[in-house]
Amino acid sequence: MANYTAADIKALRERTGAGMLDVKKALDEADGNAEKALEIIRVKGLKGVAKREGRSTSEGLITLVVEPSADGSGEVAQIIELNSETDFVAKSEAFITLADRVLTAAAAASAADASSALASEVDGESLQTVIDGTAATLGEKIVLRRTQRLSGAKITSYLHRTAKDLPPSIGVLVVTDEKGAAVAKDIAQHIAALSPTYLSRDDVPEEAVANERRIVEETARSEGGNKPEHIIAKIAENRLGKFFEDVVLLDQPLAKDPSKKVSQVLAEVGGTVTQFVRYRVGA
Repeated sequence: MANYTAADIKALRERTGAGMLDVKKALDEADGNAEKALEIIRVKGLKGVAKREGRSTSEGLITLVVEPSADGSGEVAQIIELNSETDFVAKSEAFITLADRVLTAAAAASAADASSALASEVDGESLQTVIDGTAATLGEKIVLRRTQRLSGAKITSYLHRTAKDLPPSIGVLVVTDEKGAAVAKDIAQHIAALSPTYLSRDDVPEEAVANERRIVEETARSEGGNKPEHIIAKIAENRLGKFFEDVVLLDQPLAKDPSKKVSQVLAEVGGTVTQFVRYRVGA
């Protein structure tokens, strides 16, 4: 019988994120040697990479970094979403360590998207190869779903956990001018909670606005009976305003103080938001 304890099983599971049966089998094969068992788990995992290709990866984490720009003119930020198949793996030490390596590599490469990040080099091999190696150890499909690079005068970040025992599943970056930074944390938390799609009304595609206008006008007519056309137009315009409030950041009442819109909060400090990004795991 192999010489190992329940504590050894627990420790190796925490290191690898592998299932209990897989860990026990590896320890049996390695005669209780944890490092050899780790190697066995990884080798077996590499053989299963192709089989895992079609699996769903809806768990994972969001992580990010904000740093001074190279020329000292402002700040730069990188945000990533790294996905796994299960939340058990998502909270494992090995997965969290991998996420840190992926973020570091993406930031070093100033990666604009996942493809360019995966092609970047880490210790002489591609980032994709590094991810595949950890996936082999963990026995799950792991995917860098997306990443983005932002720059500006000031960048404020916010990470949110939706469960205490899991890593952050929502991440927000808000790019502002110097004055806007004074209220950027409140705005970042607002974005995390309310998930706006666009920064301003100008950013909403014209076809989306036209389609929404058509819907609210038709709805107003069907409800309006014999109301004159100018009244129906006014009702439709009010409802269109509600549409903008749902999707446009600057039109939304601030979550922390709904008596003021985000645009008003910025105006009070004389600041502006130039860009934002919100990631949620699996969304």
